[in-house]
Amino acid sequence: MPDPAASVSTVMDRPAPVPAPAEHRAEAGLDRAAMPKRAPLPMLVQDLRNRPATRRNGGGGPLAARLFVFGGAAALTAYGAWQMYEVISVSGGATWLQYVLLVLFVLNFSWIALAFTAALLGFAALLRRTPPAPLPASLATRTAIVMPVYNEGSARVFAGLQAMHEAVEATGLGRHFDWFVLSDSTQADAWIAEERAFLELREELGPEARLYYRHREKNHHRKAGNIADFVTGWGGAYDHMLVLDADSLLTGDCIVRLTAAMEADPQAGIIQSLPLIINRNTLFARLQQFAARIYGPVIATGLSVWSGRDGNYWGHNAIIRMQAFAEAAGLPDLKGRPPFGGHILSHDFVEAALIRRAGWGVTMLPQLEGSYEESPPSLIDLAVRDRRWAQGNLQHARVIGAAGLAPASRQHFATGIAGYVASPLWLAQLVIGIIIVLQTAWVRPEYFSAEFGLYPVWPRFDPVRALQLFALTMGILLAPKVLGLILALLDTETRRASGGAGRLTLSFLIEILLSALIAPIAMLIQSGSVFQILAGRDTGWNPQRRDDGSIPVSDIVRRHRWHTGLGVVTGIAAFAIATSLFLWMSPTILGLVLAIPLSWASGQLALGLALKHRGLLVTPEEQTPPAIALRAGELARRNAARGFDDADALAALHADTRLAQAHAAMLPEGAPRPRGNIDADHTLARAKIVEAETVAEAQAWLTPKERFALLHDRAALDQLTRLRPA
Repeated sequence: MPDPAASVSTVMDRPAPVPAPAEHRAEAGLDRAAMPKRAPLPMLVQDLRNRPATRRNGGGGPLAARLFVFGGAAALTAYGAWQMYEVISVSGGATWLQYVLLVLFVLNFSWIALAFTAALLGFAALLRRTPPAPLPASLATRTAIVMPVYNEGSARVFAGLQAMHEAVEATGLGRHFDWFVLSDSTQADAWIAEERAFLELREELGPEARLYYRHREKNHHRKAGNIADFVTGWGGAYDHMLVLDADSLLTGDCIVRLTAAMEADPQAGIIQSLPLIINRNTLFARLQQFAARIYGPVIATGLSVWSGRDGNYWGHNAIIRMQAFAEAAGLPDLKGRPPFGGHILSHDFVEAALIRRAGWGVTMLPQLEGSYEESPPSLIDLAVRDRRWAQGNLQHARVIGAAGLAPASRQHFATGIAGYVASPLWLAQLVIGIIIVLQTAWVRPEYFSAEFGLYPVWPRFDPVRALQLFALTMGILLAPKVLGLILALLDTETRRASGGAGRLTLSFLIEILLSALIAPIAMLIQSGSVFQILAGRDTGWNPQRRDDGSIPVSDIVRRHRWHTGLGVVTGIAAFAIATSLFLWMSPTILGLVLAIPLSWASGQLALGLALKHRGLLVTPEEQTPPAIALRAGELARRNAARGFDDADALAALHADTRLAQAHAAMLPEGAPRPRGNIDADHTLARAKIVEAETVAEAQAWLTPKERFALLHDRAALDQLTRLRPA
C-alpha cells in the first residue's frame, strides 16, 4: 500500500493542471465569468454604544396613528387590569399569589390589546384603499436581485429565478436588473447541483442574460455575512439590491414597482413588500396560507400605518438602497458566547433599526401585489425554524438599548421579544391560576392572621366578572381575524375566489378551531425554546425543509409525548379540583392530549387536499394561480427531471470533464496557507483521492466534510477526473 504521507506530498507539490479561472473559462464552457468584475463598496461595522456621527433627515412618524394604537392599547390594558382586580378582590382583598396572577394577566393582555388596536387601524386603512398606479415606463437605476441559498434544492431555486427573470424581461425593463445566486451551501452534492443548474440556465438564457453565481467556502455570519460579502465585493456597481429567499417568488410588475418606489423616495433605505404564502398543500401549511391571505393584510397594514418611515424588515422580498446598507447596516458581533453573544441571528430587524438610525426611511407597501413565499409544511418543521427565530429575537435584548435608535425601532424589538416571552408568561398564568383554584377548593381560610381584620382573606373569585373578562379577552384576541374575514367578505373578488361567503366563513371557523387546539402545543414548544436559550443552549443553523411531506410517526411521538402526558395529568388534576376549572381549561387540555395526532395530521397532504377539493381553506391565489407561480412550477418539474439534485457530486464531476473544468474556473483564488496551519479535512481528502483507484472508492472513503474540502482543491479535482469509473 502506498504511503499516505507520500501521496499527500505528491499532490501538494504538483502544479495544478486544472485551468485557473481567468485563463481557461472558454475551455471550461464559461464564455463569461461566473461573477462580474468586482466593484468594492466599504461596509462599516456599526457601534451600538454611540450614535452615528452624521444622520439624514428621514422624516418623522405618524403621531395620530401612534396615539390611537398605543393610547388605545394602554386604555384597554388599564380597563382589563381593573376588571381583573375586581375579579380577584371580591373578598375585600387579594393574596400575594393573586397579585402575581394580576401582573401576569396585565402583561399578556397588553400584548393582545396592542395587536387589536393596530388591526383596527389597518382595517380602517384597507376600507379606503386606492387602485395601484400605472406600471412605470422607465427606470433610471441599476438593481442587483440577490438570492442567498443554503443547501437548497436547485430545481426549485433556479425555477423560481428563471420565472422571475422572464417576468422582469417581459416588462421591457430587464436591462436595469442583474441576477445573483449567492451560495453558502456546505453540502457537496447541493453545491455541484447549483453549479450545474446555473450553467444550464445561463446557456438557456443566452449571452445577454446577466445571471451570476458565487459560492463561499466558509459561511461566515450565515445569511447576513453572505449579503455583506456581496455588498463589499460588488455593491459599488448597483444603486439597490432586492433580497430574496430561496422560496421567494415576485412578479415582474412587483419588482419594477419596488424599484420605482425606491427611485421616487431618495431618502428611503428599505422598502418591504408583504409576501403572501402560496403553493402549500399540507393541512398545517394550508392553515398558515389561509391565515396569511385573509388576516395578514389587516395586521401588516396597521403596522405599516403606525410605523410610517420607522418600519421593519423581514429579511426578504424587500428592496434596499445599497448606499444606506453599506453605510449603516454593518452588524457587530455581540460580546460573549451564543446564544446571547456572537453573530446576530435575526439580523433583519437590526439592519432595519440601524438604517433608520442613520436617517434613512424604512417603509412597507402592504398593498403591493405580486410578492410570494412558502411556509413550513408541518408543526414540527415550524418548531425547528421557530427555535432559531426565538434565539434571534431574544438576542435583541442586547440591541434594544443601542444608542440613537428610533423609539419605533425599539418597539419592533420589544414586539419580537414579547412574541416569544408571551408563551412562558401564558404558561405561568395558567399554573398560577390552577394553584389559586386549588387553594380555594382545599385550603382552609386563616381566620386569625398576624394583621387584624374583621374578615379572613383567602383566594376567591367573582365568577360573573371572570366570565365577562374572559369574553372581553377572547374578543380582543380574535378581533384581528374577524376584521380580516369582514374585509374578505366585503371584497367581491376575494369572496368568490375563496369559495363564496359560506365556504369562506366555514374556513374561518376551521382555522379558529385548529389554531386553538395547536396553540397550547406551540406554547409549550416556545416555552421550552426560551428556557433552553436562557440556559445557554445555542440553536445552530439548519436548512429549512420546504417541500410538502409527512414526518415519521416515531419522530412525532418522541417530540410530543411529554405534551400529551402533561395534558392528561392536567386534565385529571383540574377535574379533581373542580369541574368548572376542567371546563375552563378544556381547550388547552384537549390540544395537549391530542398533540401527537394533531402534529401527525398537520403534515398530511391528504387532509390538506381533501379540504381544498371541498373549497375550504382556499385562497384567491389558488383559484386563479399567479402566472409566475404556474411558470415556476412548470420549470421546477423540468429541472427535477434533469436530476441535478439526485446526483452524487463526485460522480457528476468525474463523468463530465467540462463540468469539472467549469467548477474549477468558478473557484476563487485560494489564500496562501500559513505554515503549520493544517486543515485536517483538506489533508485527508487529498490523501484519500490519491489513494483511490476508482470513483466508487473515493465515494466510499470521503466523509461529507472531506468531499466539501476536495471540491475547493483544483489539484485534487484533477486527480478525481483521472480515476477509473466505478
